[in-house]
Amino acid sequence: MTQPFRTALPLMGQPVTRVDGRLKVTGAARYAADNLIPDLVYATLVGATVARGTVERVNAEVAQRDRDVLRVITDFGGVKLPYNPREVASFGQPVAIVVASTIEAAIHGASSVEVRHGPGPQPLTDVDSPQAVRQEGTSVRDYSRGNADDALGAAAVVSDLRYSIARNSHNPMELPATIASWDGDRLTVWDKVQGITRARDQYAAAFGVSPDRVRVLSPFVGGAFGQAGRVWPHQLLAALAARQMRRPVKLVLSRKQMYSVLGYRPTSRQRLAVGADSTGAISAMVHETGVETSRYDIYEDNVTEPAKVLYRCPNMRSTFRVVPLDINPPTYMRGPGVASGTFALECAMDDLAHRLGMDPIELRLRNEPERDQAKELPFSTRRLTECFRQGANAFGWSRRNATPRANRDGNQLIGIGTAAAGFTTLRNGCAVLARINADGTADVATGTSDMGPGTYTAMTQVAADALGLPISRVRFALGDSQFPEAPLHAGSRTMASVGAAVAHVGTMLRDRFVRTAVVDPRSPLSGLRPQDVAVADGRMFHTAEPPRGEFYQDLLRRRGTESLELQQNWSPDKADERFSSRHAV
Repeated sequence: MTQPFRTALPLMGQPVTRVDGRLKVTGAARYAADNLIPDLVYATLVGATVARGTVERVNAEVAQRDRDVLRVITDFGGVKLPYNPREVASFGQPVAIVVASTIEAAIHGASSVEVRHGPGPQPLTDVDSPQAVRQEGTSVRDYSRGNADDALGAAAVVSDLRYSIARNSHNPMELPATIASWDGDRLTVWDKVQGITRARDQYAAAFGVSPDRVRVLSPFVGGAFGQAGRVWPHQLLAALAARQMRRPVKLVLSRKQMYSVLGYRPTSRQRLAVGADSTGAISAMVHETGVETSRYDIYEDNVTEPAKVLYRCPNMRSTFRVVPLDINPPTYMRGPGVASGTFALECAMDDLAHRLGMDPIELRLRNEPERDQAKELPFSTRRLTECFRQGANAFGWSRRNATPRANRDGNQLIGIGTAAAGFTTLRNGCAVLARINADGTADVATGTSDMGPGTYTAMTQVAADALGLPISRVRFALGDSQFPEAPLHAGSRTMASVGAAVAHVGTMLRDRFVRTAVVDPRSPLSGLRPQDVAVADGRMFHTAEPPRGEFYQDLLRRRGTESLELQQNWSPDKADERFSSRHAV
């Protein structure tokens, strides 16, 4: 295989100006709601005012008196929703859509719509209520190794506490927005999504069309944190309204609607008990958890994973329960499950250290595991000990006052603490298209997303290195379901998955150019071995005789072609079968 050649450091990992930075700071970047579509009308949702019941009547007489209100849609037939639209499953559930010629008229019209609800069963909305805990259908996941309860009873020192975490709601800068337009049975949506391919497939399933009849465009996402990882009812209803109106429809949720229409990190109730001997060696751990979910759309935010693997413990038991309630569904949010479970675990470790009279870092170091005890696999990487020691030195840990509430700055208490966390390394297959053009530039495209971490820039760097081109001559495109398929932009998997695929296809295309040149009698590189040719700044040259070479565009011009392209699929290896990739930091 040939190698790109650089006289400086590779671009990957180097600080560079964001390739999309100018678009964003000048306002030229178009987010979902910014697209200027001809003949556009505006939609606003009307939500249920009860948590459970039926929709008996929607009175839209006042709204329809406004000449700018075009229609009030109450018939949601023709789209598959996760609930029966005539039955209210949660407060705020969309029950009507007001479509108007202006956004102001749509919002005002929605405020005047009256919804009469019929009676339904008594709603359950409190995860702590006895009725919710006792109800049938509660999901249970159990895990056990050793005998945790007996070991906990025999432990010299025990921390046994309960932890409560309230809902956390996403509040990214960009409001959820969808513009939908139909052309016959072809649907185009300009949308806020983290999974381009997933969104395309969910729209197709909801409307009963094949995925190739749906195009999803989402080149910029103004923050999402997991909330845009699925298609929500309001997005489907925007497309439904567009189909009924036979015009493009824009629907933007208000901040208030985000709390009842979209998901959130669910409320959790946890008991975490840890037992150790007098030296701090952990002998037992019990983690019992209850987490709220929606009755009609079960989401399991599994919070028990960290306690299974983060510290050495021969006797461990965990129970994970989801409690179905009459609420809108929870969803992914920044380390789903892991963040909630790690909070309880690390609080318990601090409490145990306090009871032992031991340094909290020392307690964690004494219980460093040799392998993943739940999977019985060695870790692919495990550097938590090094992380703790470097962090302790950097923060002056040894000089801290270990007595709680002892450090003050005027009337403020100053605390210094430590905590660990763990998350699985996720990798998924990805397809990428790369093209080198006759002007010496390159285009690279895949259907991934960018909700803020810098996908455009990072992938441009990867592609430039793989192709042997300067970053200024590489254009990277994303956010279109017509591009090759990419995995969900979530779970810290994009660089490991999309980045690997971009590097793969870039390397393969560079090799194709080199192999084409060395067998071309008219090329200065004719007759050389491919491994003796390097590439720098788009120029292929003999490593032993650098003046001997040519540019990519020289080869294309000689062949009379405008470009040479390659599309490749990349898939991760099966290392997860041999190693645990649940890393701690």
